[in-house]
Amino acid sequence: MIKVFGHLSPDTDSTGSPLIWAWYLTQVQDTPAQAVLLGEPNTEAAFVLEHWGFERPDILTDLPEGTPVVIVDTNNPAELPEGINKADIRAIIDHHKLVGGLETKAPIDITIRPLACTATIMFSLIGKQLAQAPRGIKGLMLSCILSDTLEFRSPTTTQEDRAVAHALAEDLGVDIGELAAAMFAAKSDVSRFTAAELLKMDAKKYSVGDKTFRISVLETTAPAQVLARKDELIAAMPEVAAADGADEVMLFVIDILQEEATLLVPSDTVKAVTEKSFGVTVEGDQVVLPGVMSRKKQIIPVLSL
Repeated sequence: MIKVFGHLSPDTDSTGSPLIWAWYLTQVQDTPAQAVLLGEPNTEAAFVLEHWGFERPDILTDLPEGTPVVIVDTNNPAELPEGINKADIRAIIDHHKLVGGLETKAPIDITIRPLACTATIMFSLIGKQLAQAPRGIKGLMLSCILSDTLEFRSPTTTQEDRAVAHALAEDLGVDIGELAAAMFAAKSDVSRFTAAELLKMDAKKYSVGDKTFRISVLETTAPAQVLARKDELIAAMPEVAAADGADEVMLFVIDILQEEATLLVPSDTVKAVTEKSFGVTVEGDQVVLPGVMSRKKQIIPVLSL
């Protein structure tokens, strides 16, 4: 059976898209497939699963050599299981830049498009067959798009993402604003997580010069709740960075409603990267970056040291 999964630290898109594609392979293509996760889903993703009536997919703990897999929402080996190149990769569906490093046993289908969400790509790939999809699958698609676009606030949002989301909402009879508000409320409730868990919740490694950073993002409608724990978060950064083989953690607290990011600045190295990359002067241990909403488009591409 084909295993379908996204990246480590699964967000809503990396939780919902494996379920969508596993449904399509199994029910439409008559190719048995199972959606799995590479870790516990974040609070928003967990809410979305419950809202649309899905059990949490199993968490993948072992990937035997030769296992047939489909990779969604990433093409970066650093975000995938060890031994991924010994698996039988059948397809990749993604909306991130091409990283390189994956090896396949044969030619495969690869779809990488400059859209805000993997689910938007899947909507196009599935096409008319989506008419037979159950309500929950369409609901997952809509939720993934609202999550990745921050309800169309993110600069990664395209007209195709908007059009697909509105078509799905009309089909489902769902109010986009109400669903997005409920999702963001779930995402913003971080009270039960330790500082280290928050730093790991939505993070990607990225090298700048001779330094490796763990770029962590927390998207929230209640940034004050996160920033109230600033000292605790900064204190946890060295251990989290070391455990991930990184030199530093950069935590961006994204205020969804105000459309800005607050970056915590725990060290001179992070201060230097911040000032050079974003053209700001850092005073103290945090700095506000107006208009910064997207790690993919506005953070990682500009980082320099």
